[in-house]
Amino acid sequence: MHDGLKIATIGGGSSYTPELVEGFINRADELPVRELWLVDIKEGREKLEVVGALAQRMVARAGNPFKVILTLDREAALKDADFVTTQFRVGQLDARAKDERIPLEHHVIGQETNGPGGLFKGLRTIPVILDIIEDMKRLCPNAWLINFTNPSGMVTEAILRYGNFPRAVGLCNGPIGIQRGIVQTLGVDPSRVFVEFQGLNHMVFARRVFLDGEDVTADVIESMIASNGDAISLKNIADYAWDPEFFRALGMIPISYLRYYFKTSAMLADGERALVEEGTRAQVVKRVEHELFDLYRDENLDVKPPQLAERGGAYYSEAACNLINSIYNDKRDIQTVNTRNNGAIRDLDPDSAVEVNCVITKQGPIPLTTGELPVSIKGLVQQIKSFERTAAKAAVTGDYRTALLAMTINPLVPSDIEAREILDELFEAHKDYLPQFYRDGVPVWKTAPRADAPNESADAGCGE
Repeated sequence: MHDGLKIATIGGGSSYTPELVEGFINRADELPVRELWLVDIKEGREKLEVVGALAQRMVARAGNPFKVILTLDREAALKDADFVTTQFRVGQLDARAKDERIPLEHHVIGQETNGPGGLFKGLRTIPVILDIIEDMKRLCPNAWLINFTNPSGMVTEAILRYGNFPRAVGLCNGPIGIQRGIVQTLGVDPSRVFVEFQGLNHMVFARRVFLDGEDVTADVIESMIASNGDAISLKNIADYAWDPEFFRALGMIPISYLRYYFKTSAMLADGERALVEEGTRAQVVKRVEHELFDLYRDENLDVKPPQLAERGGAYYSEAACNLINSIYNDKRDIQTVNTRNNGAIRDLDPDSAVEVNCVITKQGPIPLTTGELPVSIKGLVQQIKSFERTAAKAAVTGDYRTALLAMTINPLVPSDIEAREILDELFEAHKDYLPQFYRDGVPVWKTAPRADAPNESADAGCGE
């Protein structure tokens, strides 16, 4: 690495960018950023210019020496970069609204990273992330890719299986939020607490909590039951309290996304109610973003506004900047990231992406062994991993039947018939962003099969 770091952020026009900028400013003493390149596509030019100007004002206010450069030229941004962060959304929020609305019209949960919506976000995103990786191989082969783009677990799975690029890590702010909630519940200094995480992205569990080396998991669960909550309430997920006896029986602290699987009927009803009363979550976020960008346009604003917390990105900068800082400085601390399993979870394929505690080194994350999954969650975790692997294969091959298989095996989809109905509607809704499935506007599954499809079995379920 040269004198000072060049960091490229793909999707730089995101409303989350001020979080990232603040994180780099706060770590200036040990993370010598020289240039931060914010890159977007032409459809995102206006947002890039607005958020980029705020980023430049934030840096100027802090008296930091690094430059913030705005560009639509991805290759220029990637050239000789040391770190590349990705936070883009193919099709923008309009695509997310379709991911959420169309399943709900079939009485199936519509959510952007779980179920049918997560499948189609992955189908749109994975080819783009793999294109970015090919650019990185040419332009910055020694850079680290830090992916925040959802569905982060599925995207990381695709990178590991099809990208042939080992310097990539998937990231989510969920585990940090859970850990913060646990520390708050215990009312102690964070340095006294260790949380063992085990699972997948958006399906992770705080399996054990230690205070000064003593296992206090049961005490934390009791405190959370008493407060009628869990470790963290995410802005995009209805905050239904866990049944106390179920919570005790589970014996672990689940991320809020587990409500989609353990409280399916209530979450579906909430989504259907919201669709009528306030619109999809994407429509709500659109309104929040409109207010945020009105704030960002204020030339007197030179700090991250507190309203950004309403966007749902709490601890984003902490997760991303801590990871970059630890890789660069070889800190060898423990963080929870999405990386190759390598035996950390015994019940999953060693090459699959998992979300576990890792020692973060200059050579990347080294996952800590967690052993077998508890039998109570083993089947669900393996089923979601089968879904992720099948979905990643569909995204790469452009094969309709593989996409149908992925849709059908997702536990939120009730049958193969409904799976195909939802699949076909979502394909039609998103065809402009799914070139691997279409040729000149004609679905490829109605023409000849592709000859370049990778030969990778989709049979990756229970017992792998």
